[in-house]
Amino acid sequence: MSEISLPEHNVIRAVATGRSFYSFMNSPGADLPVDYIIFSTGAGVATHPAGNIVRKINLASNAVERAIKFFVQSNFDFMVHQPVPDNHMLVYQRTSRHNPDFESRLAGYKQFSTPLVIEDADRFGPAAQLLAVVPENETAAALAVVRKALPDFSIIHSTSPMDGQSTWLEIFHPEVSKSQAAAWLASELKIMVKDTMAIGNDFNDLDLLEWSGSSFVVDNAPDDLKGRFQNVASNNTCGVAEAIDMWLKS
Repeated sequence: MSEISLPEHNVIRAVATGRSFYSFMNSPGADLPVDYIIFSTGAGVATHPAGNIVRKINLASNAVERAIKFFVQSNFDFMVHQPVPDNHMLVYQRTSRHNPDFESRLAGYKQFSTPLVIEDADRFGPAAQLLAVVPENETAAALAVVRKALPDFSIIHSTSPMDGQSTWLEIFHPEVSKSQAAAWLASELKIMVKDTMAIGNDFNDLDLLEWSGSSFVVDNAPDDLKGRFQNVASNNTCGVAEAIDMWLKS
């Protein structure tokens, strides 16, 4: 498929990622030809490539304290990320159970992480998010428990990009999600929802796919998503370009 030049079509390009701003800018994605980065699942928005953060939403101190206490009492392995834009830095609490995906994620943040001191939980301050790592066979039960205990938070779940099986449960301010960040950006740029399109590959894209005027999922997305949205090739075989081409021709 030939390369598509979106600026020639007056299209604003944004990538919505679960990565922190620091993580994204130090990944191969930093070279993507996009105009905006919606990072940390919508906790922040930055211009690209200039890197000016134009929107950020963090959890207040009292919300962080409540979420930490819940995760400790419920025996979750979890991490608490510092406020945007420093949310590549974190504290963590591990249980005694076997959770290799949690350990793998923690290893990736080794230079930026310290153990959580439970006695100081009520003095932690604001945070961008909390993230718990749950084994695949515990996902449904864990998600139900978290949603019941923390109904006033934004709760996003996704398949771990590390082992492809475990579930990451992310806890944010209620105004944080990919769709809410995209809606804010569209409003700022005076773009109508009907003129937007989104491409997703996992459950943390669901709200964005439901919001967008036109939505596509790649072939390597979960079957639940593939049954709801138009399918294109996998992201490894030009699925994104295929979706863009279909959208421009529609």
